[in-house]
Amino acid sequence: MLNIHNLSVSFGGEYLFEEITFRLGGGDRVGLIGKNGAGKSTMLKILSGEMEPDTGQIASDKDLKIGFLKQDIDFVEGRTVLEESYEAFEEIKKQEKQLEEINTQLAERTDYESEEYHQLMVDLNDVQHQYEIHGGYNYQGETERILQGLGFKRDDFNKLTDTFSGGWRMRIELAKLLLQQNDILLLDEPTNHLDIESIIWLEGFLNNYPGAVVIVSHDKMFLDNVTNRTIEISLGRIYDFNKPYSKYLVLRKELREQQLASQKNQEKQIQQTEKLIEKFRAKASKASMAQSLIKKLDKVDRIEVDEDDNSVMNLKFPVSVVPGKVVIEADHITKSYGHKNVLKDIDLLIERDSKTAFVGQNGQGKSTLAKIIVGELDYKGELKLGHNVQIGYFAQNQAEYLDGSKTVLDTMIDAANEKNRSKVRDILGSFLFRGDEVDKYVRVLSGGERNRLALAKMLLQPFNVLVMDEPTNHLDIKSKNVLKDALKSFEGTLILVSHDRDFLQGLTNKVYEFKDHKIKQYLGDIDYYLEQRKLVDMREVEKRDVQKQAPKESSNKDSYQNQKKLKSLNNKLSNIEAKITKLEREIKEKDLELANNYEKAMARPDFFKNYQFKKKELEKAMKEWEQVQEELEKVS
Repeated sequence: MLNIHNLSVSFGGEYLFEEITFRLGGGDRVGLIGKNGAGKSTMLKILSGEMEPDTGQIASDKDLKIGFLKQDIDFVEGRTVLEESYEAFEEIKKQEKQLEEINTQLAERTDYESEEYHQLMVDLNDVQHQYEIHGGYNYQGETERILQGLGFKRDDFNKLTDTFSGGWRMRIELAKLLLQQNDILLLDEPTNHLDIESIIWLEGFLNNYPGAVVIVSHDKMFLDNVTNRTIEISLGRIYDFNKPYSKYLVLRKELREQQLASQKNQEKQIQQTEKLIEKFRAKASKASMAQSLIKKLDKVDRIEVDEDDNSVMNLKFPVSVVPGKVVIEADHITKSYGHKNVLKDIDLLIERDSKTAFVGQNGQGKSTLAKIIVGELDYKGELKLGHNVQIGYFAQNQAEYLDGSKTVLDTMIDAANEKNRSKVRDILGSFLFRGDEVDKYVRVLSGGERNRLALAKMLLQPFNVLVMDEPTNHLDIKSKNVLKDALKSFEGTLILVSHDRDFLQGLTNKVYEFKDHKIKQYLGDIDYYLEQRKLVDMREVEKRDVQKQAPKESSNKDSYQNQKKLKSLNNKLSNIEAKITKLEREIKEKDLELANNYEKAMARPDFFKNYQFKKKELEKAMKEWEQVQEELEKVS
């Protein structure tokens, strides 16, 4: 599908990566990993054709379609969510325009017997046929399904994209990519702006995707659930294993241990040979033997151990003073933006030393409540902070609070006080800002570097309650692990807004779910919450907007039978979905044959009969899917 050979890219005379080679094939779901600045986004730009490498070649199949989800996107103003999403169907939109023009002419003309009128009828038939082949009668329903999977409600479809945040616009762009039926998908941090439910839906979609996918992500659980191959860029080289991220780490560690053992054994043999050479050199009768050993030693291929880039920040959050037992008490908190009600009559009690997670769909008020707690937003209701409470706050857009015209060092010095100003360089060093890097201007820093600077700046202010809103965005996996360890050992009170399941695992002891202007408490960690919400696959996500009736009390036997039936229906649904995917792929192949060489395809015996049979089978499978889906909703 795509062959990459001896690829090299350098910046300022230093190689980002040098002479790397790999191949992408259908069904490959690659996790492209590495530290911030290793060259992951650069690699995606090269694969998409957006950027040229310094040296090397990329060979691809003819007519290969590549879709690229970038971190920064531009939108045309004035389109609704649906209109923008329909832009994915360039060919279909073109054919719709042709159909409209032909139908307009047919309606206006009265020369029904003329040759021109007859030609218009022929043209109409041809365009309609092509329109059907390209999925013109199905694309609107498919668009709505994808948008709902990514968290949009039907009420959002006709709203202008201008009214949505950057995160929601990114979802529209992702929807367009998923609708285009590309052969290869290149996704740069696709989960950064998705909530947990939408991430789980996306996992299900990508697991059924027939083409190749290359994903740059720092979401370990997402990588483990989606990928079947890992390519790590480290110190200019790549390490390529046909395993998802966690299994890759085990193999990489084992390989390095084997290399170290082999190197140690070789070093021992070399030392013994060198001793013999020194011994034989002293005797004239053994001089020829010494020369022979020297030649032998020169020919030895020295075993090299793969270098490991283990440079990570060093982070520890100190507690300022011990606060009272209750640190935050909220009564009937209500917040609206214009006519849009976000929170209504929220009651919340946060006790000292508790670790709390805020989760739920985007736009449900998680960040809003966090901002109310830290005093950034006005509200209705009452909020009390406990005795001696000092709050440290990391905002979702924390990097935007930094002044781009200042250097890294000036940013820290200006935030410091007399007591800790002398420690500024030490703190920066522990966050990997060393030597000349402290003189960099903030505006030239990457997203990950800005987040590290924002975290470093936090340590200059005393606090005992830490409120963090999506702190892992733009942090690489190693840096996230350091942050997680620091939060685990933090002896104060933590409130964490996050959609990163792996990061949340084992970190909090209470979860608040934000939904429909309210919050619901779950006494456990993120795994307990997911289990309770039954967000185990995309079917549950697609049904999330369906108002569920309160379950009736039933005996253990009835409950067991229900679970058994639910499992059976889920298995049946999975089989039907696999069948639908297979049939759609086969029909697409035949559609392409028709589009490329209609006469040749139709000349083949049974081609049309087989084509119609598959379309009927697909229609039948879609009906089966609907029936099973209805049964599932009744049982759930």
